[in-house]
Amino acid sequence: MLDVEDLTDNEREEQLRRWWSDNWAWIIGGVALGLALLAGWQYWQRHQVQVAERDLASYQAVLEGLDSNQRDVAGQKADVLRKEHPASPYADQADLALARAAAERGELDEAARRLGLVADNSKDPELRIVARTRLARVLLAQGKPDEALALLDPAQAGAFAAYVREIRGDAYKAKGDADAARREYDAALATTDAEKTGLDARYVELKRDALGIAAAPAAAAAPAPAAAAAAPAEAAPR
Repeated sequence: MLDVEDLTDNEREEQLRRWWSDNWAWIIGGVALGLALLAGWQYWQRHQVQVAERDLASYQAVLEGLDSNQRDVAGQKADVLRKEHPASPYADQADLALARAAAERGELDEAARRLGLVADNSKDPELRIVARTRLARVLLAQGKPDEALALLDPAQAGAFAAYVREIRGDAYKAKGDADAARREYDAALATTDAEKTGLDARYVELKRDALGIAAAPAAAAAPAPAAAAAAPAEAAPR
């Protein structure tokens, strides 16, 4: 193969011209594609910022509606936000705020509905767990302990495992199952520190102790009396 250094200036120029003739379309296309990707990325970033700003404004409108006692307006703003951007963190926060306000007014059905939206739609795993624990509390207040139990899985609760156990204990207590409640409270207290987010250990101990002492196992049946060691003595002959 001929070394480039052996070529004359004219030959090198001709070689470069042929190379450009064969490759110019690919080079121009690559540059154009790179510029298009850069422009698209910048547009997407600007769009995301604009969406976040609009969502924040909607969330602030929800809070202002609650502060001014315009609950219907606040609810409508939150519903539009949830419909247009169901996975927005601001939609989650708006529904949590409305759920809290509804619970404070005793409107438990509305509180449960709002919490269910967060539990089902949030992209934040921990926020979904928080929503489920709050929803379980609402269900207990509605007298629905079985639904509360079905909602909470300690194995999926991560850092909230102990708190989930506590709520499950409350649910079993509401069902009148003191033994199951005690097991859940004990399990809550036995979790690692990393799993005790939101847990008031002393309060759980008080609730567990208020259940009383666990029922002792049924006593075993008393053994049958032993047979007489000796046969009755015969009466002495007169």
